[in-house]
Amino acid sequence: MAQTLENLEFREVDRARWDDFERLFEARGGPKYCWCMVWRRMPSGARSDAQAKNQAKKDALHGFVASGTPVGILGYLDDEPVAWCSIAPRDSYRNLGGPDGPEDARGSVWSIVCFFVPRRLRGKGMTRRLIEAAVDHARERGAAIVEAYPVDPTSPSYRFMGFIGTFEAMGFREVGRAGTRRHVMRLSL
Repeated sequence: MAQTLENLEFREVDRARWDDFERLFEARGGPKYCWCMVWRRMPSGARSDAQAKNQAKKDALHGFVASGTPVGILGYLDDEPVAWCSIAPRDSYRNLGGPDGPEDARGSVWSIVCFFVPRRLRGKGMTRRLIEAAVDHARERGAAIVEAYPVDPTSPSYRFMGFIGTFEAMGFREVGRAGTRRHVMRLSL
């Protein structure tokens, strides 16, 4: 059955939506190994063996959600969670490599650091829709700048952060580099 994106809706991951988030991440092919904690700070004392480490990541992200810390948005088709974008204040992450300027007051820069779209929905413009919704979400919460860290399409890593061309087409401009692969791109709101 082919799904179209006509009825796609976006909602913030909060306490009421944690079960939906969990269902998306634990579905076949979902990113249950990372729980979108690559760029977030893990609590001290988290266990390091693989299974416990995955549970620790899930617990840590659940803790952020339970405390009201923004973590991102879910895309829904017919009330079913089908996509994820991590969008949150940049200061809620570890150092992402973006510039710090006088205009970057605490909470004014929000970062897009991750996407997850199941294979069956890839190639249909979902990332663009997620970025649009993420920018709207950040704007509604007072962000002045949205920052992203995409890579070239040939990059062997960090592909979960999106591709440069998608962000350029949406008005983001490059302001620097973070490491050897990630480009730092910004959109002023």
